[in-house]
Amino acid sequence: MINSYLIKSCRIFRTRYGSFLNRADVRGLNAIALRREDKSRWERRVALIPDDVSKLIKETGVKVYVQPCNKRIYNDEKYEKAGAMVQEDISDADIIMGIKEIPIKNLISNKIHVFFSHTHKGQKYNMPMLQEILDKKIRLIDYELMTNENKKRLVLFGTHAGYAGMIDGLHGLGLRLLGLGYNTPFMHVSMSHSYKSLDDAKLSIKNISESIVDEGLPKGFGPMTFVFTGTGNVSNGAQVIFKNLPHEYVKVKDLKECTLASHNYSNKKVYGCQVELHDYLVHKSIGSFVSKSDYYDNPNQYVSEFHTKIAPYTTMLIHGSYWDPRYPRLLTNEQLKAIQMDPNNKYRLLAVADISCDIKGALEFLSHSTTIDDPFYYVDLVNNKEHKKLRSDEGKGTQIMAVDILPTEIPFESSKHFSKSLYPLMNDLINGKLDQNPVLAGATIAKDGELTESHQKLYDLLPKNNYTNSSQTSDSRKARRKKILLLGSGFVSKPFVDYLGKNKNLSLTIASDIKAEAIALTRGNQDIQVVNLDVNKSEDLSRLIQSADIVVSFIPAPLHPIVAETCIAHKKHMVTASYISPAMKSLDERAKQAGITILNEIGLDPGIDHLSAMKIIDEVKAEGGLPAPEASNVPFGYKFSWSPRGVLTAALNDAKFWMNGKHHEISGKQLLKYHFPTVPIYPGFAFEGLANRDSLSYINTYGLAPLSTKSAMFRGTLRYKGFSDLMYSFYKLGFLDTENTKSIKYNTWSDFLDHNLFGFCDNHQPTEASRISAIADKLNIPKNHKMVENVVDALKWFSLMPDSSTPLKHSFIPQNSTSFDMFCSLLQQNLKYNPGERDLQTKISTLICYGSFETYTAMAKTVGLPAAIATEMIARGEINDTGVLAPTLSHIYNPILQKLDNEGIKIVENVINRGMNESLNWNGVGIWE
Repeated sequence: MINSYLIKSCRIFRTRYGSFLNRADVRGLNAIALRREDKSRWERRVALIPDDVSKLIKETGVKVYVQPCNKRIYNDEKYEKAGAMVQEDISDADIIMGIKEIPIKNLISNKIHVFFSHTHKGQKYNMPMLQEILDKKIRLIDYELMTNENKKRLVLFGTHAGYAGMIDGLHGLGLRLLGLGYNTPFMHVSMSHSYKSLDDAKLSIKNISESIVDEGLPKGFGPMTFVFTGTGNVSNGAQVIFKNLPHEYVKVKDLKECTLASHNYSNKKVYGCQVELHDYLVHKSIGSFVSKSDYYDNPNQYVSEFHTKIAPYTTMLIHGSYWDPRYPRLLTNEQLKAIQMDPNNKYRLLAVADISCDIKGALEFLSHSTTIDDPFYYVDLVNNKEHKKLRSDEGKGTQIMAVDILPTEIPFESSKHFSKSLYPLMNDLINGKLDQNPVLAGATIAKDGELTESHQKLYDLLPKNNYTNSSQTSDSRKARRKKILLLGSGFVSKPFVDYLGKNKNLSLTIASDIKAEAIALTRGNQDIQVVNLDVNKSEDLSRLIQSADIVVSFIPAPLHPIVAETCIAHKKHMVTASYISPAMKSLDERAKQAGITILNEIGLDPGIDHLSAMKIIDEVKAEGGLPAPEASNVPFGYKFSWSPRGVLTAALNDAKFWMNGKHHEISGKQLLKYHFPTVPIYPGFAFEGLANRDSLSYINTYGLAPLSTKSAMFRGTLRYKGFSDLMYSFYKLGFLDTENTKSIKYNTWSDFLDHNLFGFCDNHQPTEASRISAIADKLNIPKNHKMVENVVDALKWFSLMPDSSTPLKHSFIPQNSTSFDMFCSLLQQNLKYNPGERDLQTKISTLICYGSFETYTAMAKTVGLPAAIATEMIARGEINDTGVLAPTLSHIYNPILQKLDNEGIKIVENVINRGMNESLNWNGVGIWE
């Protein structure tokens, strides 16, 4: 009776004071829960296997909840036998563990969540989830950040990604070879998820190995070579599978010799090659690889020779190395295209298993990840297209496998390995030693509604942006603010301080040798700090700059380089209103290497004059423009008064707009294809239109109502009918290719055409018929199609067909020109205005600014405010350009001009004296109906 009474009393107490009782448990332990995975139907992995759950319960007495799941690799019954409670409601658990991201609606407030969040690099698609984690005061611990003192990851699936990636790659290779007409033993390798276990998969591969040894591989495609990049877990896992085949490893230096027709290779085995950095990277100046440390410190000084040394001798590439945008690419689109065009490489680079799966990363042609359901696609850069294994295209291009959740295909082994790696951390995790354990502390991204110190930069990427969570204290907000250091307290500092002093997301410090003057600038704002500083005292200057994020120098111009040197040393951004002196300009490369912005000439003169001038210049360049109808009888119906580069680049930009109550996006590669065929602006003109960049951004710029209140929000550019289809055809012919070409010397423009059509321009005699056939093939339309006729007519008009003696004017073309550069030169030489046709356009820009000595003088406003706005943009991450800069880039000057207008500094533009060729480019905001 006594025991029953005590148990009943405890149950009543828990019902009323559940959370208190949980923490008052005699063992002082928390309950944990394993959640059901719901991101992908293929996700069957678990964080802790039943054996480890049983062991954990016995050793610690912790309660373990498991959400029921029928697809999990370990069924519910096994967890129940291990001592876990299988139930839907896991809200009583303090620690919730999973594998992949958790849907926002399933995040539980005030809990510890442990999973792969994919947030610490600022992954945009998961920022709403991270915001919810902060709002719900969840402690987020990310497996990816669990590292030892040497920064080596402790809990990961890399090896298993390698296993699955190699198995899937062999399956795909069998299909690829079948498409080429070869039946091989690889046809008997299945996708890795088809096997019950990894051992079963290995056994299957050993079985096909016997077939290779007994029967051999078809001799038609020469020695079968498998090249592995990377030396970590991913590459090692892939090679574990590879070694089940009859194999021989060759060194990179012997790879070419191995694949030569004269080489006495064996078709009863395959050849492997492990590639390291020194095998293909070359220092630009030295001509050889220096060292890993030098490469990691100076990646921009290296180029990849993978496309010449390794790729042409590779049957299948297994890519498993790390890459980030600072590094040179392993293979570019142009390099792969050259390999595919070489008839000697008919059976080379047949397949790529990209296990790292960095989209448009080390392999530029990796345009997207693939799925387990649909794992392969083909890249055919000879014809500039991607395709699936359609019957007509099955033999063309390189097969790509880029499944981004490979370890899910071998969930049994992946889960065992993961659980074993995680288990040593569980005792501290369930006993709340989260900050004492360096691994758990280092893997914590958020706690108590705030981001941890090493992840503060993520605040700028959150939907609420810049720390607007009202539950946060002013002290915690202040601790996260970007720190601005202003050097100087002269009269132009006043509007600067007032502007940034209103921004609660910034912390401002004024450093001056006249402290009283600096204090007066604060106007009693307690959040603004004032310090005394003699700039000539380098230690004091260095200390202040080291503690700042952005340094603004309003001190005499000769001192700016001294400040800049210190900013580079501490990797801090800098803003000045002065001209770029030779001493400052000399720091450009060092600033780039430090990854910092040093923005100069952002005052009045220099400053606002740059902003307005560059705006007008860029607009005039972009206008080009449309000639008057009587002068439009030229290809594209277009003429250029400036370089064509701006017009062609604009035609390749991604576009976003709102039309008919729907959001639309067009990629730059498809913009010309999906143009607006009819734009009825004037009844007497035959116009078509192109969407112009991001129309939606002008909602805020123009202060318009939300999209939901309007049927359209669109910004477009007018062209005469036929422009887009013809330009798109030239794009498909490769004329707008921006990748560097090989060093080719063209004697005639026809040579340039033939190189784009056939991949060569010497020692051949193409006919008009063969050129027309090549054009039709590249456009993927019949030879008698009207567009083929239009393209041929244009090429003849430009003297590219038939064989022409029109010389190439090298003075117009920079060295190592791309096809894009060549095309720009061709257009500029041929589509220029004749006398009497040129635009006679004059634009006048007038600055209007009123000041007063009671507030600010006009001079103070026009110097202080541009610098303040630019500083704010750098703090927000809106200016990411590195090096010593002036504000001559559109993404810098356009926002600053708009914000200056909001502050009463007006730039009024007038167009006068427009000639007979009125510009008909339409870049307004509006609707085509």
